[in-house]
Amino acid sequence: MDTRHAYWDRVYTEKPETAVSWYELCPASSLDLILRNAPAKGNVIDIGGGASFLPDHLFEAGFDEVTSLDLSAVALARVARRLDRFRDRHRCIVADVTQWSPDKHYDVWHDRAALHFLTEPEDQRRYGAALRSALAPGGIAVIGGFAPNGPSRCSGLPVIQHDSASLLDMLGTEFKLLESIEHLHETPGGSKQIFRFSVISK
Repeated sequence: MDTRHAYWDRVYTEKPETAVSWYELCPASSLDLILRNAPAKGNVIDIGGGASFLPDHLFEAGFDEVTSLDLSAVALARVARRLDRFRDRHRCIVADVTQWSPDKHYDVWHDRAALHFLTEPEDQRRYGAALRSALAPGGIAVIGGFAPNGPSRCSGLPVIQHDSASLLDMLGTEFKLLESIEHLHETPGGSKQIFRFSVISK
């Protein structure tokens, strides 16, 4: 069986970033929620973003720094090449968020469809610990994943579905909900997936 790193390296080796089911040229829901709720256009960390185009749009919107964290070195190498002009402000971290210890604080934690792969309670606990450690005072987390009425699997793997209530129950009472929206994502293959995005603060 593949390790988590090997599994996602294989996915990005076999497919271009424009062919994976989660591809968005402009991740409008994520971007809009960040712009509406971020305390400042400071430091953003994109958890499990793969080769997402969100960092490109964040730099265009005037954010100071963006860190891309993902299991796949293959995906992050693509992002780094694409954002070479921002090399002084863009950082890549190859890591499993459940095993990662943040070395700085971030104004914004963004996660589109990384948490929903963490189906084991211990992995969820470690995710919450990393989030609490990484988020700066007054910072926000924008977390999106399949809604309860959305798919039960993604990229061949089972997922856990969340609404805002179940997300807050998992993360703990120190977080409060600022905003929640439903988003209908159309994959490159034409399938439709229902996401729930929640914005929380500590």
